[in-house]
Formats: sequence, C-alpha cells, structure tokens
Amino acid sequence: MKDITFTDLGLADPILRALHDRNHETPTPIQARAIPRLLEDIDLLGIAQTGTGKTGAFALPLLHILSRGHGDGKRRHPRALILAPTRELAIQIGDEIHAYGKYLHLRHAVIFGGVSQHAQVTKLRRGVDILVATPGRLLDLMEQGHVVLKHIEHLVLDEADRMLDMGFIRDVRKILAALPEDRQSLLFSATMPQEIVKLSHDMLYEPERIDIAPKAVAVETIEQSVHFVESKEKQRLLRDLLADRDMARVIVFTRTKHRANRVADNLVKAGIEAAAIHGNKSQAARQKALDAFRKGRARVLVATDIAARGIDVKDITHVINFELPNDPESYVHRIGRTARAGAEGAALSFCDPSEYDQLKDIEALIKRSIAVAGGERPSNVVRAKPNRGGGNRPQRQRRRRGRRPTRRAA
Repeated sequence: MKDITFTDLGLADPILRALHDRNHETPTPIQARAIPRLLEDIDLLGIAQTGTGKTGAFALPLLHILSRGHGDGKRRHPRALILAPTRELAIQIGDEIHAYGKYLHLRHAVIFGGVSQHAQVTKLRRGVDILVATPGRLLDLMEQGHVVLKHIEHLVLDEADRMLDMGFIRDVRKILAALPEDRQSLLFSATMPQEIVKLSHDMLYEPERIDIAPKAVAVETIEQSVHFVESKEKQRLLRDLLADRDMARVIVFTRTKHRANRVADNLVKAGIEAAAIHGNKSQAARQKALDAFRKGRARVLVATDIAARGIDVKDITHVINFELPNDPESYVHRIGRTARAGAEGAALSFCDPSEYDQLKDIEALIKRSIAVAGGERPSNVVRAKPNRGGGNRPQRQRRRRGRRPTRRAA
C-alpha cells in the first residue's frame, strides 16, 4: 500500500502548491487522520504533543474551507479563531498560516499582549479571515470593541493543558460565551487533566477523537531513576547532584512558578549557573533565559510544565523532576526533552512522601518500575492503574445549522 500524500487528502491546488514549495509531500499521522474529517465539518479532540504536525492538521483544512467563501469587496470579520496559550506559539501558528496560505487571498492577524496594540488594531480594522490570539489580549480588544466574534464559524483551542497551567481557562470560557453556538470546534491537548476533560465536553459536539501517543522510544531509551527524599532536603540533593560536571545541560522541572524561581535563585547563590522560565516571565525574560541555556551560559534551566513542550534545545544531558507532575503524561513530556535524535540521556526524579501516589501513576503509565538511586522505596509504593478521571458526563447538545449534513448520527 502506497503512502498517503497531501494530494490524496482533497486540499485545494493553491494549498498543495504551498506545501510543495516547502517540500512537504507526506502528511504526519495526525494530519492524515484529521484533515479528511475536518473537511467534513466535524468537531475534533486531538491528543497530541508539539512536533506531531498538529498545526498543519488544523490550519490546512481551515484554509481550504475559508478559501471557498470569502468576498474581496467587503470588510471581513474573522470567521476562524485560533486560541494559543503563549505569544510564541501564536506567532508560530501565524507563520504557518502565512506559509500554507501564500497562494490564497485570505488575511490573518496575530494578537498577543506585552506589546502595543496599535498595529494589531489597525490590522483588525482592515479586515481578517483568521484570527490567532492569546486569551488575555483578545479579551482586552473585545472589551474595547475592536474585535467582533459573531461571525466565527471555526474555533481552535491549541495546547489546552498549557492554558490550564497558565491560569487561562476562565478567560477561555469567557471567550467561548461570546462565540456563536453553531460552529466547528477543535481542541488539542498533550494531556487530559480533569478540567480539560470538562472543557472538551462543554465545547465539542460529537467530536472525532484522534490520539497520537508520545513515542515509546522517548521513555525506553532514557535512563530513569528516583530519589526518595524529604521535601526540605531536595535543594541540598539537587546541589550535590549538580557537582557532577557530566550534568552539562540540565532542565529541572517544578510544579509552580514560585518554586521555579526559588530553585533557580538557590542554585545561583551556590555558584551554579541557572535561569528560570515560566508563564509569569515576560517574553523578553523567557527568551533571555532560553538563549543563555541554549548557548551554555546557563548550565541549568528551571522550568514549569509549560516548558515541557515549548523547549527544543539540543544536547540536554539530564532532566531532573524536582517535583513530580500531577498527571503522569506530563512526566513523559518532561523527560522527553533529553535523549533526542538518538542521543543518550538521563531523567532523575525526587519523590517526597506526599508524591507517592504520583509515582505510582507514572510507573503504571510507563509499565515499569523506576530504579531507586537514593533513599528507600516505601513498601506501599507499588504500580497501580492511574486515575484518569473523565467520568461519564453527557455532552451538551447544541443546535447545528442545516448546512452540516455530514454530521454522524448520535
């Protein structure tokens, strides 16, 4: 059986030309599965991490659909809204839309905070078909009357779990309340904590679920170990471990922004080059920290989970989980920052008595016991099935337009 190509997916010729210009001939698994279904106007729940091609999975069918029905002679209000948790991701999505749509007569705008809104407002006044936005700046412009969302036909919520990490879910729900109920909705998330499960039930109608699991090799090829340690002893243990200069480029993960700052500050006081990166940092501060880490000026980068899928730095030798994540899938994403492209890597985790349940869930997910490198494994820490939550809550039924004859029967 021959490999599927983009030509087989039914995309418009101008989009295929743009793909050819970029030497993109074969879709990724999520693109091959999602694009044909999205062209049928169904809702989608995509479980996928960065690097799977999910931006193309939603951008390509959106461009195809929107290219069939816009009028050049009248002012355009946004027909598609793409929400992203960070300005960096919003800009990246905007760049992809620009590249894929280079031969189409569609307009898009990217709006985010931390900069003057003047240029963004000017672009909105000229009219756009696709709006890519971070929640905070979008709400600001909505309140000022610069954004009209009553014409939205397509909604994409990208990296929903990062939205949750950064405290944006309330803002997202405010935006959802301002949208037409009759729309196509897509939600993408690398993990599915309970709040995201609830959000997906509220915003999606009979969605197609596409689950692109993390590559098993990311776990199997990484040397994993756990240190059983009291919480108050974690800082000392971290400094002791970093005395080993073989730990040349290290990411340390914490659960909270406050803890990330404290860990980084303590390392700097101990003479260890370190920087912190998390959602409360400005764009300039995040970029400065990332550049220092990438160029070797900072040996250690202390990060919250929002960085687990947002950092692509080569030759990371070690990942240290200063605190275990609340959901086991995040563990896989964290340790996947090392051992990339065939390189070796190691992941060390600190586990205090309050984190025993998280460790059990992680070991159940990866189907193996993690080797003990320090302390003693408590007798009650055994592998168990992780508690995924989700429940059996029925989906909210919505009125759908008559133009959607391809809806599957309930």
